[in-house]
Amino acid sequence: MAAEAPENRDAPPATDLAPAEAFSEAERAAIYRVIHARRDVRDEFLPDDVPRDVLLRILDAAHHAPSVGFMQPWNFIIVRDVEKRRAAYDAFRSACEAEEQALEPDRRSLYRSLKLQGIIKAPLNICVTCDRARFGATGLGRTQQPDTDMLSTACAVQNLWLAARAEGVGVGWVSIVRDADLRGILNIPNEIAIVAYLCVGYVAQAYRSPELEVKRWASRLPLENLIFEDGWGELASPQTCLK
Repeated sequence: MAAEAPENRDAPPATDLAPAEAFSEAERAAIYRVIHARRDVRDEFLPDDVPRDVLLRILDAAHHAPSVGFMQPWNFIIVRDVEKRRAAYDAFRSACEAEEQALEPDRRSLYRSLKLQGIIKAPLNICVTCDRARFGATGLGRTQQPDTDMLSTACAVQNLWLAARAEGVGVGWVSIVRDADLRGILNIPNEIAIVAYLCVGYVAQAYRSPELEVKRWASRLPLENLIFEDGWGELASPQTCLK
């Protein structure tokens, strides 16, 4: 009689597994459409509030982002209070003035013309943070690369952004603001990292191409110049990278 195969105690139950087939053509088209249609919304927000069920779907999408070691280091601070948003706007203005002075003089006029935030106009703001001590200072996949918690939180921001676009909700990332100012406004402890301050709300329209590209601040780099093969600096040929 043949010996029985040893039981694999680490194998997941069959009920935890599902087929990993490709999505349908229509589903794939929808996913790629929302990726390509996502925009950084600045000052085009409508006053309409985002309904609770829509906001929860967007936040749930963010909460289902990949995280190294399943650490889920994010928190989401919903900011509707007008005074707190005015304080955030004042912090933005201060940081904006400092950034303008750091630019080359011939770029300052264009910089002043750009719409760089919608803090007051958007009906709500969301501050996305990273708890760097969640589940301990170390963890699966983090010992050698400690910043994976920050990278994981950035994935949550991307999920939030794409889900919002699918819901017809605009999102703008305000990066011109000092962490110290936001900490004071939102009572964020020093050990909690601030990853993103977002303006969120419905919009009537959005740019077909990124606004900074439309206004000639920058242009999209060619993908073929960004794909290396087997090491840094070795550009992959189209035939190689697409085979």
